[in-house]
Amino acid sequence: MPVTSFKIRIKGFEALAKALKALKTIPDLATLDLSSCKIGNNAAQALGEVLKTNSTLATLDLSFNSIGENGAQALGEALKTNSTLAALHLSFNSIRENGAQALGEALKTNSTLATLDLGSNSIGENGAQALGEVLKTNSTLATLHLFFNSIGNNGAQALGEALKINSTLVTLDLSSNSIGDIGAQALGEALKTNSTLATLHLFNNSIGDNGTQALGEALKINSTLATLDLNMNSIGDNGAEALGEALETNSALIALLLNSNLIGDNGAQALAWALETNWTLTTLNLDTNIIGNDGAFALADALRNNWTLTTLCLAESSIGDDGAEALAEALKENSTLTILDLADNHFRFEGILALIMSCRINSTPISLELASHEVEHRIILALSEAFETASILTTLNLNKSSIKEEGAQALAEALRTNSTLTTLNLGSNKIKCNGAHALSEILKTNSTLTTLILDHNSIGHNGAEALGEALKTNSTLTTLELWSNSIGVNGAQAFGKALKTNSTLTSLYLQNNSIGDDGAQALAEALKTNIVLTTLDLWGNSIGDRGAQELSEGLKTNSTLATLYLQSNSIGPDGGQALSEALKSNSALIILHLWKNSIGSNGAQALAEALKVNSTLATLNVAGNLIGSDGACALSEALWTNSNLTTLNLDSNRIGDNGAQSLCKTLVEENFTLITLTLEKNLIGDNTTQTLKHISRVTKRNILCDNQIRLKEPAAK
Repeated sequence: MPVTSFKIRIKGFEALAKALKALKTIPDLATLDLSSCKIGNNAAQALGEVLKTNSTLATLDLSFNSIGENGAQALGEALKTNSTLAALHLSFNSIRENGAQALGEALKTNSTLATLDLGSNSIGENGAQALGEVLKTNSTLATLHLFFNSIGNNGAQALGEALKINSTLVTLDLSSNSIGDIGAQALGEALKTNSTLATLHLFNNSIGDNGTQALGEALKINSTLATLDLNMNSIGDNGAEALGEALETNSALIALLLNSNLIGDNGAQALAWALETNWTLTTLNLDTNIIGNDGAFALADALRNNWTLTTLCLAESSIGDDGAEALAEALKENSTLTILDLADNHFRFEGILALIMSCRINSTPISLELASHEVEHRIILALSEAFETASILTTLNLNKSSIKEEGAQALAEALRTNSTLTTLNLGSNKIKCNGAHALSEILKTNSTLTTLILDHNSIGHNGAEALGEALKTNSTLTTLELWSNSIGVNGAQAFGKALKTNSTLTSLYLQNNSIGDDGAQALAEALKTNIVLTTLDLWGNSIGDRGAQELSEGLKTNSTLATLYLQSNSIGPDGGQALSEALKSNSALIILHLWKNSIGSNGAQALAEALKVNSTLATLNVAGNLIGSDGACALSEALWTNSNLTTLNLDSNRIGDNGAQSLCKTLVEENFTLITLTLEKNLIGDNTTQTLKHISRVTKRNILCDNQIRLKEPAAK
């Protein structure tokens, strides 16, 4: 088969050379992935030259590099003559407004580019205005990502004006841009005439009722928008009422996302009334609002008459027993809802029992979230009967529900014949060893369960050993969570043995289980041969240097583990150095948490040396490790050449002014890919703190160095 897609995993000039060679020697190359390859402006300019004459490449991914303004300008020049590139991904590249303007100029004549991703590039309102001008004439761009770019209301207004004329854009992402009500009103005006936009993301934009009312007015007329994301704004009842009024006549919107707003029962009632006549909306997310029982009553009435809604999210919505019972009654008649999220509400026995009993009548497979509700044994029995008489549940969340051994055993027995449940959450209950044994027996034969959550259940090493035995033959479970279960060394060894043969488990969470060095060693041995596990959580397990050294040996040959949690252990400099050696050859690990250990300055310096050659690690957390100014300076130097690390946490490390100033210099002069840097509680002086905050504002990075909680330097005498 001819090669059409090429992912480059090396860095810097070697990556550039390989890319240029691929473009010249692979005749049918259509996709080139150079994300996180330390591509700077010079390399981008070289790529731009090749793109001017290339006639095969359709997708180019340069995300998470540092091409800057000059690199973007070079790519812009290439786009003026290139006639094949359809998708260009440039998120996290510090192209700023000049880079955005250059790309905008190119789009005035380019006739092939359909997708442009410029997320997190500090393009500002000027960059957005330049792109707005382009959209007025461009006839090919269908997807534009501009999240986290500080475009403000002026940038949103410019894009709104463009949308009045543009007839090709289908997806626009403006999340986290502080567009406010004024920006939302501008977009609302645009939607009244625009006839192509189908997806609009306005997540986290400080939009209130006024902005939402403008969007609502637009929805009364607009006939193309299918997804509207307004999560994490400041929308109250008036805004929700405006959206409800719009839904009564709108026939295009499929998904409305209103999570984490200020919607009360009146707003929920307005949306519910709309659902009685609306026949297109399939997803409504009202999580983390304050809709209460009255809002739930109204939504329940709507569910009796609505036949299109498939997902209703009402977690953390202040719903009590009466509201839950009303929704349960509605489920008996409704035949379309497949996901109902009621986690973290205020109902108890009556509400939960009503919901469980409705599952025995309803014939539609449904995911039921009931976390943080006290579940009595008689409810478990009713649930077990529901499993046996009507297999409709796909997800069951009973976290923090006071379930004991007998309840777990009853659920396990019901699972013998169940063929629909894929996720079972029994976290923070009291199932103990016997409950774990019962569930283990089921795992040996069950062929549908993929996620099992049993954290905080006191299952002990016997329960863990039983689960380990089950994993040797189980072929469906992908996620197992066992935080805080006192499984000890024996339990960890049982899982180590299981991982040597298990071929499906991808995530194993063993936080706070006292497995020690011997337990870590057993798991490390498994990592040498296991080829499926991607996440391993060993947080708070009394693992010392020896355990870290054993895990390091496993990492040297492992090719799949992407996330490793080792925080709150007893790892010192030797363990830190061992893990660093592993990082020099490991090419799979993306996230490493080492906070609250004792790796010290030597361990940090070793990690710094590893970062100079490692090409995959994106997140490193070494907070609370006493690395000092020398450790911080070493890490700062590593960031001169490392271009894949995006998050670095150095909280509580006594790095002082010297360490912080070294990081300042690197962030201003050398590194343009680190996005989040956390430096709280570090004995940093006021002047350096102000410098860090200035860099954060100017470079649009998330630098945390809170003056109120950091340790202040002594006042001058």
